[in-house]
Amino acid sequence: MPYIDGFVAAVPTANKQKFIDHARLGDPVFIEQGANRVVECWEDDVPDGKVTDFRRTVQAKPDESVVFSWIEWPDKPTRDAGMKKMMDDPRMSPENNPMPFDGKRLIYGGFVPTLELGDGATPSSYVDGFILAAPTKDKAAFTDYATTFDTIFMGFGATRIIEGWGDDVPRGTQTDFFRAVEAKDDETVAFSWVEWPDKATRDAGMQKMMEDPRMDPSNKDNPPMPFDGQRMVFGGFTPVVELRA
Repeated sequence: MPYIDGFVAAVPTANKQKFIDHARLGDPVFIEQGANRVVECWEDDVPDGKVTDFRRTVQAKPDESVVFSWIEWPDKPTRDAGMKKMMDDPRMSPENNPMPFDGKRLIYGGFVPTLELGDGATPSSYVDGFILAAPTKDKAAFTDYATTFDTIFMGFGATRIIEGWGDDVPRGTQTDFFRAVEAKDDETVAFSWVEWPDKATRDAGMQKMMEDPRMDPSNKDNPPMPFDGQRMVFGGFTPVVELRA
């Protein structure tokens, strides 16, 4: 079963090229250790929220931009072995490849896809990222809900959608995925994204979604939302680094 490592970071906007260079040096290590794909995305359309948002997720400062990234592995054993081996690679050392951002505020975790639509081989130049907290007991309901609405996204031009369910998500001392969405003890964090061929298709697709009667909360044919939408974090990003096996 595929496995996903998800990351969110705050990077000084002035360090965008340094971040890209940092990723281009270090990300090949993941591919060499068995990953299928690595994608690093830079903030483009990240709104402020009333309860949660991407900027609060990593305590981003006014002069910082949010980065949304993921690694796709063929399975968890490959991921676990690869993560152990990469620690010994000199390209991952702070001396050879220093982080151009505050690593203490980086959030990360491992997720198991509960839904995958589309083809990861299809080129995409825009990504919508999401983080939310759903009751652990409602995993099946979450998947059913996602299937209903993600199918509409695909119909409006999205090329791929992944819904990841928290599996190996550590608690942090300063930031973490749980804090990001104010997750409760009986909730699991989900990490998801929608890939689009370009921003124009995304913007048009989002507009169609808003106008589609299938998206109406009062539609009795729709499954109920199995999570607190007010705590969902979302935003639009532009891929700046992408590697494939």
